[in-house]
Amino acid sequence: MNKRKEQIDIEETKKKERIKHKRGPRKRGQNQNPKSEVRKQKRKGIGKKVAIAAGSIIGVAAVVYLGGAFYFNSHFYLGTTVNGNDFSGKSVKAAETYMGKQVDSYVLTLNEVDGGTETISGQDIDLTYKPGDDLEKVKDQQNPFLWPVCLWSKSELTASVGVEYDAGKLETVINSLDCMKEENQTPSQNAQPKYDGNQFVVQPEVVGTAINVENFKKAVDSYISGFQPQMDMKEENCYTLPKYVSDSQEVSDAVTKMNQYLGSKITYDLSPKTEVVDKTLISQWLTVDENMQVTFDSEKITAYIKGLASKYNTVGTTRQFVSGRGDTVNVSGGDFGWSMNQKDEYAALVANIESGKEVTREPKWSRRGADHGDMNDYGNTYAEVDLTTQKFWFFQDGKAIMNCDIVTGKPNGSDDTPQGSYDLTYKTKNAVLRGEKLANGEYSYESPVAFWMPFNRDIGFHDASWQTRFGGDWYKTHGSHGCINMKYDDAQKLYDLINESTPIICHF
Repeated sequence: MNKRKEQIDIEETKKKERIKHKRGPRKRGQNQNPKSEVRKQKRKGIGKKVAIAAGSIIGVAAVVYLGGAFYFNSHFYLGTTVNGNDFSGKSVKAAETYMGKQVDSYVLTLNEVDGGTETISGQDIDLTYKPGDDLEKVKDQQNPFLWPVCLWSKSELTASVGVEYDAGKLETVINSLDCMKEENQTPSQNAQPKYDGNQFVVQPEVVGTAINVENFKKAVDSYISGFQPQMDMKEENCYTLPKYVSDSQEVSDAVTKMNQYLGSKITYDLSPKTEVVDKTLISQWLTVDENMQVTFDSEKITAYIKGLASKYNTVGTTRQFVSGRGDTVNVSGGDFGWSMNQKDEYAALVANIESGKEVTREPKWSRRGADHGDMNDYGNTYAEVDLTTQKFWFFQDGKAIMNCDIVTGKPNGSDDTPQGSYDLTYKTKNAVLRGEKLANGEYSYESPVAFWMPFNRDIGFHDASWQTRFGGDWYKTHGSHGCINMKYDDAQKLYDLINESTPIICHF
């Protein structure tokens, strides 16, 4: 009984093992729910559909790409223009056909720098179209496998088109253009420094209408050969261009130097007056030469100095003068007064400007007066000779500190003492005054004097011991050879007072 039961248990165990072997081992966490198995199968189906759709899209894209590559192997990209003609998507043959049809109506429009236009007609030069391989070469420059780039970019190409024309007729047409006429050609202007009221800045160049004939003819030939409809003459360098343009270093350097010169300020001390040379004047005197080197306008500077001299020079002018006797007299003649050395002043003024500094100084004088007063330039210290009353005065700081009788030249036409204003030439003691040298070697007269003070060549002050009278009418009969004769004491006193800066005024 027990053996039979044991046998049955063994059979049952073997049966279970066979069933387990057929099903396979159960995985850990495996859901044995039948619904889960259904969902799993659905997901597998969707994945297959997505894969199939993606593959289809890729396949279509590949076909489109390869089709485009094939197409653009013989056609121009979309957005392609050749010599200004739109050949988007056209074949070379189609482009050539188009070009051939355009020959009869071809016109080259010349856009001139002044805004004008002129034209050259293909008919006037016997223009004909001759197909060649130029368009094919331009097309071959594009890579058919990169054709997608033409969807968002454009290509502007140029090519020599197979055209022929009569060169002689083109020459005639070009020479007859208005822009080639001499009266219509103006030269270009360089960029250059320009004063804006405060400083120098760069004034841009101006391209004129003067034609560069060689460049112009080459450009026309190139445009016609390229079958192009429009030509900008300025862009094609058809004009005689300026030597210096806005960004030329030479122009920049000139502007820098000129602005440095504007920093100068020259104040002329003409007490009590002043004259000022500042950037307002300096800017008018600066210029540049053909090599953009800064130069001075010598004519303008010379004119300024001449005007300054005319305003302040007094030598040879007629002056109003209040005499020692109290009346007002006019005094003309003589060499006393202000006289500017204009040559030296020019050099000094230019040097001051080049320094770029502020200076205060006097002008360069060849002769000097006492001051720059409105009435006269004597100042208030001077010697006065009254030829009418035969009186002499010496004024010092406006006060008469000396007054005496004198004897002047005999009024006979040759010994007269001339009126005028003079500087003292020099002074010396114990001199011998001599007259004209005679044929026998002697002098017409020899007069020893203790004090000699010349002011008008051989005319001067001196003591005259031989005179027995002074003043009044004595000079009319016993006058000198032109000198001012004085008593010994008066001559000695004057000698101590007078110097080379003392004005001497002789008047009637």
